[in-house]
Amino acid sequence: MALTLRIIRLGTGRWQKISSVLLATLPFVFLGCHTAQRNLKPAIQITRVPAASLGGPRVMDYMEGKVSGTQAGDQVVLYAFSEVWWIQPFRNAGLTNIQPDSSWRNSTHLGTDYAALLVEPGYRPALKLGSIPSIGNGVLATAIVKGSGATIVPKRIHFSGYDWTAQGADNDTAGETQSYDPNNAWVDEKGYLHLRMNERDGHWYCAEIHTMRSLGYGTYRFVVQDTGHLDSSATFRIFAYDLLLANESRNDEFDIELSRWDDPAGNNARYVLQPYYVPKNVAKFEAPAGELTHTFRWDPGKVSFRTVQGAVDTPGQKIVSEKVFTEGVPVPANHKIYIDLLDFLHSRHTAKLPTEVVIEKFDYQP
Repeated sequence: MALTLRIIRLGTGRWQKISSVLLATLPFVFLGCHTAQRNLKPAIQITRVPAASLGGPRVMDYMEGKVSGTQAGDQVVLYAFSEVWWIQPFRNAGLTNIQPDSSWRNSTHLGTDYAALLVEPGYRPALKLGSIPSIGNGVLATAIVKGSGATIVPKRIHFSGYDWTAQGADNDTAGETQSYDPNNAWVDEKGYLHLRMNERDGHWYCAEIHTMRSLGYGTYRFVVQDTGHLDSSATFRIFAYDLLLANESRNDEFDIELSRWDDPAGNNARYVLQPYYVPKNVAKFEAPAGELTHTFRWDPGKVSFRTVQGAVDTPGQKIVSEKVFTEGVPVPANHKIYIDLLDFLHSRHTAKLPTEVVIEKFDYQP
């Protein structure tokens, strides 16, 4: 491809502007020519597929494959799927080099599915994806495969008219890795949700479920049986959370948390608008023993929390605490509702196990 520049003298100032534009655009022109000169259609394949798993930060394996139709500087980007696509092997190491024999190899955390992208030089991969991108904008080829072995199907729970997914993998939460057992979440014959935390063979297992879809703005109400029996480090949380936004924008979550956070003299409850380390984003209070109804109303630019005694939230009920946040309130995207029971810094002391929280009802009104 021939490149011809016609230079017209328009005066010093205008020439400087034009020359700056030309210099700024030349790299992109050359990149386009570079792409057009490929003799073979770029392709990528995965030849070693890790086992299918629900995922987590502790277990890793190797992924490897071959490419063709590449040029100098091309690289590979790997992803593993666990609710969303996570870049592999680490956030700060998301590019895999191609070897002289056109092979590639790198470690990956486990997931239910795996993907490999062949990308052009200078490509900046996303840390998390809702779906694997199509070819274009720096992506030359893609390959997606199911994890090897038995197909992994997350446990589903039907509670209060909604479908929920039970967490079944490790998760980095509350200061350290928490292990979750999907069997620690179940619904009894009354329709009540049970979350249990226990210990088996010296290992802790927590419980968590989340809605399978985002509900958006509206009123969310949770009727929770007595939590006064919880150890000072046991943590029960109800929160709206967008996994795709997490760690990229801390304006992605708000919580109702029942815990003393391992401080026996501290308050046992709080409302939180993330990020929690901003003092005005946290409202602490003391939740009494007995059944409580926790509610939050999510509106544009506002989230209103309220806790009352008893199984209903109606005028005349005794109010335990209220708080309205009007700054930094997230906009609904892919926010799902999570209900979680875990132990804060559980490896540093001994909590009372097993322990359990019962949620009688969840209700949502737009």
